[in-house]
Amino acid sequence: MDEQKLRFLYRLLFPDDKLIEFPITLDKSDCTFCPETEIIPQSWAELNFQQCSNCPLNQTVSPYCPVAINLIPVMNLCSSVASYQSVKLEVVTAERIISGNTTMQRALSSILGLVMATSPCPHTEYLKPMARFHLPLASDDETIFRTTSMYLLAQYFRRKDGLDFSLELDQLADIYQNLQIINKALAKRLRYAVTEDATVNAVILLDLLSHTVTWSIEDGLEEIRYLFKSYGVKPSANH
Repeated sequence: MDEQKLRFLYRLLFPDDKLIEFPITLDKSDCTFCPETEIIPQSWAELNFQQCSNCPLNQTVSPYCPVAINLIPVMNLCSSVASYQSVKLEVVTAERIISGNTTMQRALSSILGLVMATSPCPHTEYLKPMARFHLPLASDDETIFRTTSMYLLAQYFRRKDGLDFSLELDQLADIYQNLQIINKALAKRLRYAVTEDATVNAVILLDLLSHTVTWSIEDGLEEIRYLFKSYGVKPSANH
């Protein structure tokens, strides 16, 4: 096994015993998505097709959207599956197997989230630390905890490197507001690429999740404050 690679094997088992396997490989050195086979570009992945309004890239340098081009294998594999279809999901990693019964759109949302976070898009690369410690089928609370922990650890490293840092979460909110723009534009792209609704609905789930994180930041994460009592943190007056 190549020790320079991180591998996640998504196994989707349907009620009719149909099995779909989708391997995801990352370069361990920078946590960047590595396609399993050569990707044949498609027109809906061109940078200027439904381009995100906040995209800083130029078509001359980047003719294809770095997220969309990496999602082509996902589209080829799952574009004809309906979102409501039930599926047993197993995600095999070097350390463990995570499994659960879910819907196709939620399973695809997990796949899309991992591919997006590890694609060389300036707005999604902030999520690479979470991708490195990927948690499939995470709940809203788990995602909020992991996201804010990731951001604050980044501020710790910035301080260690003598860079400007902040313990406020305004910049994290900005990151997720940019992700909301990307999710909406990506959903428009994928409507041209799929014959069923599972993949588009998976993007919508990601968008709802980014809204959830933004709302929780605005609420000050008070719902989980009580967990930090042993650190001397006072419980919320509302808890």
